[in-house]
Amino acid sequence: EAEQFADEDKKVKERVDAKNAFDGYIHSMRSATEGSGDNKGLSEKMDSDEKEKILDALKDGQSWLDSNPEADAEEIKEKHKEVEGICAPIVSKYYGSGGASSSQEEGDEEEAHDEL
Repeated sequence: EAEQFADEDKKVKERVDAKNAFDGYIHSMRSATEGSGDNKGLSEKMDSDEKEKILDALKDGQSWLDSNPEADAEEIKEKHKEVEGICAPIVSKYYGSGGASSSQEEGDEEEAHDEL
């Protein structure tokens, strides 16, 4: 009986972890696409068609999560992968062009810490 509960607990944990990962991805991608927080620069670089494509995929992912509260971890991971497959290629082409400035900022932060 204890093994049965352990297996059920493991499945519940995997499902919750998968759901939380997908929720987090949707939230961070929406923030990046809508230009809030630290990701404003990315939003300004994307054209409206790219933003719309990402936001539609995120909306679809969120709707799917809301409509499938009993989905198992594998189903959630599969939907997450599908949404990420739409968003990642668009976002990745902009991260390459902004990488130098972010590396410079990190270097500045390290210098500030050295002074203390």
